[in-house]
Amino acid sequence: MVGETRALAGFCSGLGFEDLPSEVVDKAKECLLDWTGSALAGSRLRPSVIVAGLVEALGGAPESTVVNSVRKTSCVNAALANGVMSHILELDDVHRASILHPAAPIIPAALALAEREGADGRALIAAVVAGYEAGIRLGEAAGISHYRFWHSTGTCGAFGAAAASGVILGLDGEEMASALGSAGTQASGLWQFMAEGAMSKHLHPGRAASSGVLSALLAGGGFTGSPTIIEGERGFCAATSSDPRLDRVTEGLGRRFKILETSFKAHASCRHTHSAVDAAIRIREAGGLEAGEIAGVRVETYPDALKIAGIDDPQSPHEAKFSLRYCVSTALLRGRLGVEEFTARALADPEVRELMERCEIVVEPDLSMEYPARWPSRVEVTTRGGERLRDHVEYPLGDPANPLPPEALTGKFRTLASKTLPEEEVEAVIDAVFRIEDIQDVGQLTELLRPASTTS
Repeated sequence: MVGETRALAGFCSGLGFEDLPSEVVDKAKECLLDWTGSALAGSRLRPSVIVAGLVEALGGAPESTVVNSVRKTSCVNAALANGVMSHILELDDVHRASILHPAAPIIPAALALAEREGADGRALIAAVVAGYEAGIRLGEAAGISHYRFWHSTGTCGAFGAAAASGVILGLDGEEMASALGSAGTQASGLWQFMAEGAMSKHLHPGRAASSGVLSALLAGGGFTGSPTIIEGERGFCAATSSDPRLDRVTEGLGRRFKILETSFKAHASCRHTHSAVDAAIRIREAGGLEAGEIAGVRVETYPDALKIAGIDDPQSPHEAKFSLRYCVSTALLRGRLGVEEFTARALADPEVRELMERCEIVVEPDLSMEYPARWPSRVEVTTRGGERLRDHVEYPLGDPANPLPPEALTGKFRTLASKTLPEEEVEAVIDAVFRIEDIQDVGQLTELLRPASTTS
């Protein structure tokens, strides 16, 4: 009987563009566009600048583009830098059941190697889809107990990045199994950074992306990795989960593509805040509330939302992204939660701070039982006149069960990309992504992601 690692490797290695239904291709394009917007906007922020500076200092063969950089670097280093920058704004995509941000580790790996190899757009799409299959399935197999200590985007994302890289390199089944084996033994990412507000969260997808690229390159050269890394008695699931579901690795493999289950984010905060934020915005819109009318706010949610996004008194814009109190209070007062709501000035707003003091966050058992199949929240606002306004959201905006309209997705990209690219280049990227299957060399796309002075 073929084990889970070899089964997943065999599927990914045999996956081609021609095997993909049109809806899967369309979704992959949307994921690529959404990732690109997050990476372009994130490239300007301090963690990205630090990593990009280090990558430039380390040097390397000019193989692959670092987004918003004038210089190319090795594919391994480009994957690292691009993975970091795409996860900073908290606007990259997310898969609900696996609790994974798949694009941040997977697309940088696929893009870096596709550029290095001169691969076409069809190969890139197949690689991205294969990567989402591997990363998401590992996240579902590892389960909630894994997520208590391990940041799935860093751990399970390494498997996705390796699978995507292996497709670009044309690895066979055994080589792909070795790539997964080497990626799995490097997989890491601990939640301890939350206690100090450290930058490690951004490092996790970058490191997963670079580990995936490295693992696939090594496998292509004959370097072996464990072909039972997923299911082995001292393998990934045994080591990092107390309740692994190995059946999730192969369940429906090839019949239902996991990329179709991916959500896009409408708000620039931790996804665990989004259902409560959506409820708050709907209450505001229905009630026409003013700040002075609100006597109290009660947010009911599930345990992981409080564990990950339970910062009571955020001291930085990054911490505010992980504060249900801040996010819900801001949404009630401003009716939105975009990038502009996560600045030092917005965080210091006395009106928001005062409302945060009247905001209670509690875990409710019935909501806990729904997670992670749903990420639900209830919000209740009590007015000074004694009125109670309530809303309940099971699927945050952007979830496949509550999708963003296509025009909202391209609008989000335009907003993010315009921070680094002129308008005509923003439109050129959109055009290139949505006709990616016709592009003969992925370098035509990555060239558009460099500063204007290098593309003229």
